[in-house]
Amino acid sequence: MALNDRKIQILQAIINNYIETAEPVGSRTIAKKYNLGISSATIRNEMSDLEEMGFILQPHASSGRIPSDMGYRLYVDHLMQKKELGEEEQRYLQSIISRDISQIDFLMEETAKALSVLTNYTTIISEPKGQRTRMKQIRLIPLDSVSVLLVIATEGNFIKNHVIKMGCVPTEEKIFDIGFCLNRLLQGCALREIDTLLVARMQEELWEYRELLPPILKAIETTMRSAEKVQLHMSGTKNILAFPEFADIQKAKSLFQALEEKDVLVTLLEESKNNDLQVLIGSENTVQSMQDCSVITATYKMGDNTRGTIGIVGPTRMDYSQVISVLNGMVQNIEKVLKNLSDGDKNT
Repeated sequence: MALNDRKIQILQAIINNYIETAEPVGSRTIAKKYNLGISSATIRNEMSDLEEMGFILQPHASSGRIPSDMGYRLYVDHLMQKKELGEEEQRYLQSIISRDISQIDFLMEETAKALSVLTNYTTIISEPKGQRTRMKQIRLIPLDSVSVLLVIATEGNFIKNHVIKMGCVPTEEKIFDIGFCLNRLLQGCALREIDTLLVARMQEELWEYRELLPPILKAIETTMRSAEKVQLHMSGTKNILAFPEFADIQKAKSLFQALEEKDVLVTLLEESKNNDLQVLIGSENTVQSMQDCSVITATYKMGDNTRGTIGIVGPTRMDYSQVISVLNGMVQNIEKVLKNLSDGDKNT
């Protein structure tokens, strides 16, 4: 059975109608709404063929048809019309990068929020991991008589904090001296490069504060290990509740549980890092509870070897063309900001 032009027109009409209404569509509606120049009886016959071929399905015996995952795949790969960003969307994306952003984690947080607003779907973003591995600056700040705040800035302007509990905190001047020495010795180091020789040198130069050094070094190790893990930012989780597909409480609950599992999300994003753009539709998702969703991911670059991923999660009837155009626009904007931050690091 051939997938001819007429069948393709009818399939496009079914998909467009379902994206817009979330309601199964019948042949009479297609005939009236889309002006294909053929009768509803002919459309009905073609719909039967499309169902037999697996591109559409009938959720209930008395209902119209809806697209199948296979139908969406054909649509995304071959039929979808490319959308250009509207002026308002372009201004909104531009407003994100026009702010004075000096920290990547803040940029990713704002980007996630912006994408969830623009698309009305759920956004997940992984930070570029490679830029977190080396220490750029270390500071120690006394908080009270028993606590000191360790602040580490890594390459790429990631900021990580850790509160260190001590038996007795020295004066502010002495804490500053310790921080200055640590910064001088550890600047540009990765955690794996803090070996016994470097620790011995720190112990020698900070002999006066030798009792304070072990908890500080432990805090540096803990903070850097945390920094080296994939960091995720999410926004718009509750947006999913606005779609009738997730009116079923159990279905919504299962999806929310998946979105709360960091390992699941990291795997989802990591799988797409070799692709600039990837669309997973329904059953193509390996996570069972996300098989009523589509996930569109785009990769952004920071330098030659460092990448992060943006993922948009929505129902399978999401507006694929709109999401892809917004994602492409956001990637271009993010990469401009990251290049400016990277160039700033090289000039310091």
